[in-house]
Amino acid sequence: MKFRAKIMDAACLNHFTWVSAMIAKLAKTCTLRISPQKLNFILSDKVANGGVSTWCELEQENFFSEFQMEGVSAENKAISLELMSENLSRVLKTAWNARALKSKLTNKHSPCLTVSIELLSVSSSSRIVTHDIPVKVIPRKLWKDLQEPTVPVSDVSIYLPVLKTMKSIVEKMKNISNHLIIEANLSGELNLKIETELATHFKDLGNPPSAPEDASQDRDPEQMAEVHVDIQKLLQFLAGQQVNPTKAVCNIVSNKTVHLDLLHEDVSLQYFIPAFS
Repeated sequence: MKFRAKIMDAACLNHFTWVSAMIAKLAKTCTLRISPQKLNFILSDKVANGGVSTWCELEQENFFSEFQMEGVSAENKAISLELMSENLSRVLKTAWNARALKSKLTNKHSPCLTVSIELLSVSSSSRIVTHDIPVKVIPRKLWKDLQEPTVPVSDVSIYLPVLKTMKSIVEKMKNISNHLIIEANLSGELNLKIETELATHFKDLGNPPSAPEDASQDRDPEQMAEVHVDIQKLLQFLAGQQVNPTKAVCNIVSNKTVHLDLLHEDVSLQYFIPAFS
């Protein structure tokens, strides 16, 4: 089991730093899954207990100039590491606009993700700063809990409004209620409501084309699909979105779950919030 990688491009390094900061806002602990083509950041709370789940995916070739890895075996070409999200984010923030970043899996009394950052000094010479981030190697027998979540067949899919606008609205609602009703229809209308008369309405957002298996095929375009969620879990997701994504879609399964599907250039993020019970 080996892993080593290098980022040389400043834009790629800054983008990777942004991804780690976003993950740190979503969860204290996450799983980093490394495979030959992809990196995944995974958060999988027990949905049955009201937890959210997150699946973030990026293609390694879009970030790394060098990338070498050997999985746990010839059949299982992947490595799964559990780590504190904030530890990775804090280290990468020190690499903003660095000349290069190298990372590798090491064993220093215990497993670590060792990150070496080449920084430019005022005199244009460079210095290397190395950080050891403690990790826990997740055994193969537990990988079944780290699969990409199954996307449920939605009743309504709708494009989201500007996320910063949505965040400021939800923050105000949080001061009044712990719960939020999200409802939308196939006419491009999205409503955010709480138990009082307070509601915010968005119109003309547009709806993605529906897949043949979607439940929305024969649905009345004006009929609302709604789901009741924990407002803090939605706000946690919105707080991590510092840049408006290329694509942002909300998929609603009535009274069961909200699936938020975002695409930030070459990084995809899926966030699942179960209905409040």
